[in-house]
Amino acid sequence: MPARLINGNELSKQIRSDIALRAAELTRQGKRPGLAVILVGDDPASHVYVRNKVKACHDAGFHSVLEKYEATMAEAELLARIDQLNHDPAIHGILVQMPLPRHIDPHKVIEAISTRKDVDGYSVLSAGELMAGLDGFRPCTPYGCMKLIESTGCDLRGKHAVVIGRSNTVGKPMALLLLQANATVTICHSATPDLAYHTRQADVVVAAVGRRNTLTGDMVKPGAIVIDVGINRNEEGKLCGDVDFDSVSQVAGWITPVPGGVGPMTITMLLANTLESAER
Repeated sequence: MPARLINGNELSKQIRSDIALRAAELTRQGKRPGLAVILVGDDPASHVYVRNKVKACHDAGFHSVLEKYEATMAEAELLARIDQLNHDPAIHGILVQMPLPRHIDPHKVIEAISTRKDVDGYSVLSAGELMAGLDGFRPCTPYGCMKLIESTGCDLRGKHAVVIGRSNTVGKPMALLLLQANATVTICHSATPDLAYHTRQADVVVAAVGRRNTLTGDMVKPGAIVIDVGINRNEEGKLCGDVDFDSVSQVAGWITPVPGGVGPMTITMLLANTLESAER
């Protein structure tokens, strides 16, 4: 029996509807949620991502500020602008779109953002709060993946979850969130000698390595939940993920499509974090 699709577009609409209601209530109280988005340079993909984030803010009733700067912007100038936004009471979240020009240190930029406004959840302190189980901001993509898994009705307690990928933005925080949900977690990566050995035992697989066909049907336990975080393109230029959808969907119980799975949820959880910052 083919896997059931986990529709990120539909789930995203449901969550955004609730976010808009809560944002409207805050606005009535005189505290409209505000997100500042900074774009440095002219990376085409970044322009698309930023445009989608700003539109999502407007649709949810947020106040949003989009600031675009030339690629020649000095690092000190960017850090100074972030400091100003840190002290702006109308701004509850600050997002600096990556990648940055090579002369700007992304770590310095991320650490310059106030932890109270780090709605991407990328700072060292935010990562530490997540590891310690404290109430900080969760990185948006792993947070969205958790919501997608929850939508299947799966209780993760005692389940075996395999995360393919160990990045600071997805793989590592994904593993921590799964641990918080009482799953038993295995992290696999490029140096794992027999990936299929681990994935065949998994009740949940999250693929986040940025490489096509990393996970194929013969590597999946029947009935497993498969979350595909990857964004790649095939020979025809069509968007695809890290999972071989055709073969895996014949074995898994649930699967996210690409596009229409994790992608919409990432921006939705950015809104959720910004709203939470305003409510705090």
